[in-house]
Amino acid sequence: MFELQHRLGALLATAALAISAAATVASGAAPNGTARIGTARINSAQDGDPPGASVQLSSSCARCHSAAPGASALRDADGETVAPYDLWRGTMMANSALDPLWRAVVSVEVAATPSARAAIESKCLSCHAPMADQVGIDVPDGASPIAVLHDEGMLGELARDGVSCTICHGIAPDRLGTAASFSAGFVLDPWNRLYGPHEDPFQNPMNRATGFFPTHGAHILDSALCGSCHTLETDALRPDGTPTGHVLLEQAPYIEWRNSVFDTERAEPGPNAANCQDCHVPTTNADGSAIETRIARNPGGSDFPFTTPRRPVGRHVFVGGNTLVLGLFEEHGEALGATAPREAFTATRAATFEQLEERTAAVEIVRAEREGDRLTVEVRVQNRTGHKLPTAHPTRRAFLRATVTGADGATLFASGATDDAGRLVDAAGEILPSEVAGGPIAPHRDVVRAPDEVVEYRAVMADEHGAPTHLLMRGATWLSDTRLLPRGWSAEHPDAERTRPIGTEDDANFSAGEDTVTYSIDLAGRRAAAVEIELCYQTLAPRWADEMRRYDTPEVARFMQMYEDADRAPVVLAAARVEL
Repeated sequence: MFELQHRLGALLATAALAISAAATVASGAAPNGTARIGTARINSAQDGDPPGASVQLSSSCARCHSAAPGASALRDADGETVAPYDLWRGTMMANSALDPLWRAVVSVEVAATPSARAAIESKCLSCHAPMADQVGIDVPDGASPIAVLHDEGMLGELARDGVSCTICHGIAPDRLGTAASFSAGFVLDPWNRLYGPHEDPFQNPMNRATGFFPTHGAHILDSALCGSCHTLETDALRPDGTPTGHVLLEQAPYIEWRNSVFDTERAEPGPNAANCQDCHVPTTNADGSAIETRIARNPGGSDFPFTTPRRPVGRHVFVGGNTLVLGLFEEHGEALGATAPREAFTATRAATFEQLEERTAAVEIVRAEREGDRLTVEVRVQNRTGHKLPTAHPTRRAFLRATVTGADGATLFASGATDDAGRLVDAAGEILPSEVAGGPIAPHRDVVRAPDEVVEYRAVMADEHGAPTHLLMRGATWLSDTRLLPRGWSAEHPDAERTRPIGTEDDANFSAGEDTVTYSIDLAGRRAAAVEIELCYQTLAPRWADEMRRYDTPEVARFMQMYEDADRAPVVLAAARVEL
């Protein structure tokens, strides 16, 4: 099938590093000469055993699963592409191994615990460069597994291809949803089956072109598949690299979803039940119409004559909340090694803004009353997502911005105001102490009375001694977790203890799916004309960025150079305004 086959041996030697892969790799040109093909076998077959799982570059899949001018396949009713490859290539999934924020965070962790370099980098690569990780990255003691991202051979290509087609579609249903599947504990199908949602797919073209067998697998639409990487547990380490014995549930969107009204795994799912894919890989267009199209085309650019339109067809947009890094790829894609064109990142970022602004949260001003000089404003914030808000990596935070203005438009009161860098400031424009590295951790608030009091929804880790930490590998437990719970969260659920809020115990108004906050404002004789409440979101909280600056690594320096030139204004998820 392939013109060239070789054994992966010694690869990139950054600082004389040798990386070897325990796999056989094949590469060559596609039949039409337009795509690069690369495949790697995960394990060797024994007599009577299955042939062993394989992975392959996305460019191989693109030959049939991208749109072409001469084909109607993979286009919606308006003729726009809904091809998996076309939409995926501008996403964070496709560029997970090139993400400059991720690279900077990994470098910080290694700098803080250098003796654990191999373990830290290998853990991170298992989800951010899963194809190379599955093939196997063997390094000498003390060497850097992440150097594979700079390798010019096939293993490096597989690593840089991110969370690619044959990873997600190659995952077998075995043990999905169990603890064994978490932290990249998925199992790739050993019979080279690639799973999709359609029954009886015609197998011959894909099998002849790639060696894979397209196979119906209902689990490809299950949240448990996503949960294999989007449930991450980390072992806490001391500065010398020894384990503390603590295991932190660092990222838990899937676990959070299981304890929500959106859960589809319970015996009797409710009317709101929906899987991760329903929001992040939608099968409808923006207008809500179901997508129906042929799911593949001929490598030559025309339709397969024997295929018919099918549905569901998921738009592989993988929209989440990371407008920041998508913006960095939009501006610096070539420098970061991305192969997708700028317009691909522009489209994904626009879709991400739409998701954040239209389908993520709601804000309601329940009451706004003035009695003498005292203005009381009661605000309800609702989480519309299927997990905590924000969720996953603790760099993220949301906060409320409350602004009271007079008849002339002048600001009479502001809580949650920010400077140009997105840092919270007080009435005088001074940065709050909690926004600076090493500063105090601001408490959760149910009532706000002053400009330097801000309602924040975020998680803060604690080390083994209970001190706050922004180092993931020091995280032994959560010092605070005031993120908005999903609707339907129950303290009686089996996962409740692992996802419970921390620091909100005295707030009776903080509940499943919502939080009610009261602003009690002294107007000091001034007349207020309007109140506006905004729920703001940041992919990277400025405090976290400031903590990263403590570490002098090339990756941090590179990221900060891009970050400081980027638009760091918080994204407004929802807002409400009333005239007084």
